[in-house]
Amino acid sequence: MADALTITGLRKVFARVAVDDLDLTVRRGELYALLGPNGAGKTTTLRMVAGLLPPDAGAIDILGVDARADPIAAKRRVAYLPDEPLLYDKLTPLEYLDFIAGLWGIDPATAAVTAESLLRTLDLWDQRDARCETFSRGMKQKAALAGALVHDPALLILDEPLTGLDAGAARTVKDLLVARVAAGGTVILTTHILEVAERLADRIGIIRAGRLVAEGTLAELRAAQGAAGASLEDMFIALAGSRDPAPPAT
Repeated sequence: MADALTITGLRKVFARVAVDDLDLTVRRGELYALLGPNGAGKTTTLRMVAGLLPPDAGAIDILGVDARADPIAAKRRVAYLPDEPLLYDKLTPLEYLDFIAGLWGIDPATAAVTAESLLRTLDLWDQRDARCETFSRGMKQKAALAGALVHDPALLILDEPLTGLDAGAARTVKDLLVARVAAGGTVILTTHILEVAERLADRIGIIRAGRLVAEGTLAELRAAQGAAGASLEDMFIALAGSRDPAPPAT
């Protein structure tokens, strides 16, 4: 059975090299945290995986599909939520989810059941008829997450998914992600909240200057660094040379 994601020799150059012959594998049914300092290439990598940015070189395999040879088939298996999600402000959450489901060709009756389930899970059901323009940043983030999940993607990619969420909303989102992985889905996320990666991730990858410099479970990272009992923050600083893993690369 193919892994959820296999990246081989991935490369992207802007004014400088953003992703430098990156090799990375994410297994099916795991929550993988991709960490790195500002400008490390995290967001550039995720955008290429999601098909939003063409790589200059390399291969991307998503659940056995060559994403460069068959981008449409690959995109059907993926949902990507950026750190600044775009909503249609004049739509209500129900209208937004109905629109997104229509783009995916989902049966309207099925889409309606899924939309209600997602909005209830994300504590947005009571606001189902309010226009998104009236929402706080955190509410917009949750509505966008519902939109990413409406077609039940096998691979969910989240760039800073907890941005703008209060503690209660953040817990709701984290619980939802854990449940998806427990049900066999795969989640890749970036986060500047290292405690989130430390507590939720099955495996952690740390990139610097577009290259993977460390990868493994928390225990494996500690063993590789000879740092039993060290926090992820301590290891991140040692490996990536920064206390700020969050802002996405361009």
